[in-house]
Amino acid sequence: MIEEISIRDLGVISEARLEFKPGLTVVTGETGAGKTMVLSALGLLLGERADISAIRKGQNQASVEGRWLLAASPAIEERVAEAGAEMADGELILSRSLSSEGRSKAAVCSRAASVSLLSELGEQLVVVHGQSDQVRLRSAVAQREALDQFAGADFDRSLRTYRETFETWKSLSTRLEELQTQLGNRMAEAETLRAAVDELVAANLQPNEFEELAEKATRLTHLEELRIAAEAAHEAISSQEGGTDVLALLAAAKRSLEQVAQHDPKLQDYADSIASSAIVLRETATDLASYLASLEGASATELERVQQRRAEINSLIRKYGVDFESTLAYSDSASARLLELDSSTEEIDRLVGETAACFESISAQAHALTQKRLSAAKQLEAEVSVELQALAMPGASLVVSVQEASEFGSFGKDAVSIQLSSYPGADPRPLGKGASGGELSRIMLAIEVVLAKTAVVPTFIFDEVDAGVGGAAAIEIGRRLAQLAEQAQVIVVTHLAQVAAFANHHLRVLKKSSDEYTSSDVVTLGFEDRVSELARMLSGLSESESALEHARELISLAHAN
Repeated sequence: MIEEISIRDLGVISEARLEFKPGLTVVTGETGAGKTMVLSALGLLLGERADISAIRKGQNQASVEGRWLLAASPAIEERVAEAGAEMADGELILSRSLSSEGRSKAAVCSRAASVSLLSELGEQLVVVHGQSDQVRLRSAVAQREALDQFAGADFDRSLRTYRETFETWKSLSTRLEELQTQLGNRMAEAETLRAAVDELVAANLQPNEFEELAEKATRLTHLEELRIAAEAAHEAISSQEGGTDVLALLAAAKRSLEQVAQHDPKLQDYADSIASSAIVLRETATDLASYLASLEGASATELERVQQRRAEINSLIRKYGVDFESTLAYSDSASARLLELDSSTEEIDRLVGETAACFESISAQAHALTQKRLSAAKQLEAEVSVELQALAMPGASLVVSVQEASEFGSFGKDAVSIQLSSYPGADPRPLGKGASGGELSRIMLAIEVVLAKTAVVPTFIFDEVDAGVGGAAAIEIGRRLAQLAEQAQVIVVTHLAQVAAFANHHLRVLKKSSDEYTSSDVVTLGFEDRVSELARMLSGLSESESALEHARELISLAHAN
């Protein structure tokens, strides 16, 4: 709630400090005393456009500061923190200044801020109803939200359930649309991959095959040279013609050493080493014989087959990789991707079924919301229309229309419109159309009184709510303002004693004039001062005994219950 507003050099107010409390606060004063400046000051704090003509004559600057004490308000605290400011103990301080040069400055909790931030915060803090203010329920969204609020807790639970289902349906629909859009591309990709996989499977590439083929091709290309060298090496190690060879020489060396080894044991060691070398060379001779035998089966035809296989693999490398290893890996990755693409059709079929089932669910839930809204609309119409009768608007009635919207949304499938029929048989018109400032304030008072039964509302400020009425109608306006103040802080600028009598707190704007200047001040009235002020409002004579008696009677009547 608003705790305090400080004003300096704004209009006729040189300096004033207004303290506000819970319940109903009225602001009164003679015409021209500066009541309007109180609303102007609040407007500046709520981000309204600055007008340098409002600066007090002879001054270069005007300033306003407002202090709010808020209960748990995570949304406001988060927004204030985003702006780099910090609230202490739930206290929010907004300030605004304007200079005669046309500059305007704003601050939130002593931190410089934009005027748009004040406006954004103001929408959550205060609702102003007056001749110069737009209707709070001016938008279709606000009207639907107001009806939903009035519909109560059961409707709220149904709406939350619907929203969960709606979000699921929207997510499924988005995924399905993506897959269906991509289906053509996926099919083309699958055809390309299937051809690649078929070709690679038919090629039957084996690990290390390309390297082995290269080695084999080199061997077959130099076949004769390899045969001659291998035969020469084999003949030198182990002659097939009976000539002297390495093995024969080693055998002779071994025998020579063994003949005298009894004279020096070390020579036996040498003989044993020669024997080991002979064993190795004999195995090498055997391997060379096998190698020569393998060469016997080689031919130009085999070399041609190897070269053809190498050409086939090179072709696959150019198509599917940068080397043999990447081409071999592509065969596996292409198979995996093809499996994924083939399964996408199954996923589409599954999503089609799930999306359809979810759509049926939101359709049923949206229909249930519509029925509850229609029921709440009738009740809201009836209750507000009753209030309008008591607020000097005989024959006026509220019309709440619930029509089917063009598509589903997070709120269901309803378009809500709240309109006013000024008299029996009159065509309903949008709120604010064709109503005076006072009538519009009364219309909104009637609506707010009814809506306040089902929700915590912000601070309300009414200006000219009593314009054009008096007597019993004024008393009913005061009674309903007091009723609304049971649910929220209500501040009313009024010129009727019948309304002011219902206040829990009373502020008076006093004008002081001299030859040099005119200024206004704001004071909080005690009981006797309230009686005098109401007497002045009733008769223009604050000391008239009859007026004073009437004022006491009004206060007593207003607070009888």
